Amino acid sequence: MIERFISNDLTRKRWRRFKTRKSAFYSLIAFVLMVIGTITAPMLSNNKPLYLSYKGSSYFPVFVDYHPRDFGFENTLVMSYKKLEVGEGDTIVWPVIKWNPFESNESVYSYPSPPTATNIMGTDESGRDVFSRILYGFKYSISYAFLVWILSLFFGVTFGGIMGYFGGKVDMIGQRMVEVFSTIPTFFLLLILISIFTPNMFLLVAISSIFGWVPISYYVRGEFLKNRKREFVEAARSMGARNRVIIFKHILPNSLVPVITFAPFVISNNVISLSMLDYLGFGLPVPTPSWGELLSQAQKHFTVAWWLAVYPAGALFTTLTLLNLIGEGVRDAMDPNMN
Repeated sequence: MIERFISNDLTRKRWRRFKTRKSAFYSLIAFVLMVIGTITAPMLSNNKPLYLSYKGSSYFPVFVDYHPRDFGFENTLVMSYKKLEVGEGDTIVWPVIKWNPFESNESVYSYPSPPTATNIMGTDESGRDVFSRILYGFKYSISYAFLVWILSLFFGVTFGGIMGYFGGKVDMIGQRMVEVFSTIPTFFLLLILISIFTPNMFLLVAISSIFGWVPISYYVRGEFLKNRKREFVEAARSMGARNRVIIFKHILPNSLVPVITFAPFVISNNVISLSMLDYLGFGLPVPTPSWGELLSQAQKHFTVAWWLAVYPAGALFTTLTLLNLIGEGVRDAMDPNMN
């Protein structure tokens, strides 16, 4: 109970310390709002109404797929709500942006088209709304970044903890394996594997995680080597505590500070990695919304479509800046020398 109270008190102290760094605290709020925005993207940007009252019946097209026959269309299988004629007694509530990331604007003269009141950030080379693709694309970027970090964290903590706790031959053999992994040119191997197999989110996360755990294992191994000789660990061992209890209850909670400190920076690097893969054409399959894919289009149309470079690059810059500011705040909050 005392250990739990101390742990909670330390957590509260670190949180108060984090909040005193205003740039990090407000960056965290902004980042959370961005995540909420991309999670709720179908309600913010969609070619389907949020609510439709039509001929006395209520519909929720964003949440439910309706057959065109329900609205009197017989010769199509895809319902276009923008072509639906709404009468005086009918009501239609649209999202803020009336485009989804896959729909082309057929009313513009050419693709890509510049920003207008209809497409506030312009369209890409296929006529798709850039704002919608940036909004939806953030979901894939941040999902990839967090999944790779979580899996890398699991493998890094597992292997680093085993090497650091048992030491001796286990540590020596484990370190030789880590050295082999650390000498592999990860990014180039990633490109080779993706070019062989059909890329998708699961494959990208799996391959990236296989090599992403190595840096984490260094920190965890060092912390385990240090903490396994601490007084509270020796006391638990003398009382007959098993290795499992010592590792998970005593050593592991005190060995995660470096990992947590560097987490925002690792996540930002993962965001960059996916953007690079998408930019090179080795990332998520077309037509998945992607910031890197928009930047690749910007390179092809750099003389006529400035918006394809400015807006995706601005979204990427904003995300990385927020994550780095959050990382600086976490680093200061976890520093034991800070008051």
